[in-house]
Parts: sequence; structure tokens; C-alpha cells
Amino acid sequence: MRKVIAIILVLCIISSLLVSSSQTYEQQSLIPTLQNLLPTKPFESALSTLSIHYWNTTISVEERGYYHFVEFLLRKSAHFILFGLLAAGIFLSLPSRFPRFLIASILTLLLACGDETHQYFTGGRTATIRDVILDMSGALTFLLFLQITVWLRRRKKND
Repeated sequence: MRKVIAIILVLCIISSLLVSSSQTYEQQSLIPTLQNLLPTKPFESALSTLSIHYWNTTISVEERGYYHFVEFLLRKSAHFILFGLLAAGIFLSLPSRFPRFLIASILTLLLACGDETHQYFTGGRTATIRDVILDMSGALTFLLFLQITVWLRRRKKND
């Protein structure tokens, strides 16, 4: 049953990536939603102390404004988490006799590259190697956690 759930997770994430990569930035903008949900701009003073260098620009509250900065953080967090879950789903859907860590890493890398390539052909979107690196950071983080869990369970079972 766990493998079926993992396969469903993988298919849902791939589907959501295809849909989101097909949309322009304007279609995906979270700004109006953030303005409605966060009218008092919580944590603005704390966020104002941060700046992130990304794609040859500085992303900060001062440079982009509060809502654009929060949106940037949410979008990049989504990359990390979605590709982490994708890699975990691939890992869990494979039989344990396979080199699951390696196969899940390679398939996730191919999907991350495919997602960025798809974005390249979408108006108002850009494809960046930095997003692939961020995607793989999430994937490898989730995979390391899973692999350590597998090793600990095996060790506990053998004791």
C-alpha cells in the first residue's frame, strides 16, 4: 500500500509541475493573495534585515517590497519541498533491492531539468540552473533523511 501511495504522490507532483510550468508569472502571482492574508505585513522588520543574491540581483524587502519578497521566499521554499517530496516518492516506490537513492536522485534531476526547460518555453518565465540546484538540494535532503531512516530501521531489526 505504501508503494501505491508513493506512486500517487509522484504522479500528483509531476502533474502539478506540468501545470505550474505552463503558467506565466502573472497567472501564478501570489501577491493579491498575500495582500489579503497579510494586510499588517507580519515580520516585516525582521524580513527587512534579509537580502538574497539571486540571478545577478538582490532580492530584499527594500529592493522588491514586502509582498514580492515573501512571494519569492514561498516560491523557492516550494521548489525545495516539492522536489524533496518527489524524490522521496520515487525512493519509496522502488523495490528495496534497487539502488533507490541513486535512481531517485537521477530521476529527480531529470525532472528538475525538464521542469526548467518547460518554463523556458513559457512566456514571462525563465529557466535557471539555480532552480535546478535548489530542487536537488531539497531532493537530496529528503533522500538523506529517508536513507538514514532505512539504515536505522535495518540496524534496529538486526540487533
